[in-house]
Amino acid sequence: MKIAILSCAPRLYSTRRLIEAGEARGHELEIINPLHCYMNISASCPEIHYKDRILTEFDAVIPRIGASITFYGTAVLRQFEMMGTYTVNTSISITRSRDKLRALQVLSRKGVGLPQTLFAHSTKKSEDLIELAGGPPVIIKLLQGTQGAGVVLAETKKAAESVIDAFRNLDAYFLVQQFIGEAEATDIRCVVVGEKVVASMMRTGKEGEFRSNLHRGGTAQKVKITPEERKTAIDAAKALNIRVGGVDLLRSSSGPMVLEVNSSPGLEGIENTTGIDVASRIIEYIEKNAKPASPRSVVKA
Repeated sequence: MKIAILSCAPRLYSTRRLIEAGEARGHELEIINPLHCYMNISASCPEIHYKDRILTEFDAVIPRIGASITFYGTAVLRQFEMMGTYTVNTSISITRSRDKLRALQVLSRKGVGLPQTLFAHSTKKSEDLIELAGGPPVIIKLLQGTQGAGVVLAETKKAAESVIDAFRNLDAYFLVQQFIGEAEATDIRCVVVGEKVVASMMRTGKEGEFRSNLHRGGTAQKVKITPEERKTAIDAAKALNIRVGGVDLLRSSSGPMVLEVNSSPGLEGIENTTGIDVASRIIEYIEKNAKPASPRSVVKA
């Protein structure tokens, strides 16, 4: 098979590992920078142009689209879908997961466990927002933040009101979310491939840090998840139609709660922590699902 990796970062660990895993299984892989693509949008013959050629030869596409280029990256991916190329995650599923509010609304509708979450435009009822989220401390996060950026722990009511006022004065959209104290600055990253959790690790924030992101100095260790946690991770990915993704869970007193579903999870932390070859699991999934006779991705709207 010939597989395209849609990425602006050819030197990243995740990109290199996917290439290694694919080539080890006899496939040909090429990195395509979506920002260097331009598209001919035609009813009769949609095309993607890239470096003086038209991209028609790929059997499958692995989207590794950074949050900063979601709009253009998913437009290119959507063009591949229009051409009938199999995509590991669809353009719609990626945009849905990147929109934190929309993702939470979809997960809520599907009955997936979530922290109590509030969203509003006016700050006139800040006190009510804070109380509905369980009272201080609360988590306040920007809708556009990634890797723990734009996330604030407000430990008192006054601090929460100040942060809400500051975000609103910046005309920023944000969520006020229940703080799960019993999680003790830890979360669980589950990597879902298809409808299976293929690897999981527990991440712990550094001392004095409530965010557990490895990019912020957190540490990770292999963890055995419960059947309920496994089901929650799979249900969350399925709800957003994420075929390959990372699901972040919190262990709460009322059961597992989903923090986020990531459509382009990093492979370095999970592979180094667990010793599991996640990249090969992704390639195997493509082999099973991107056969010529299999149904292709379809863009509805």
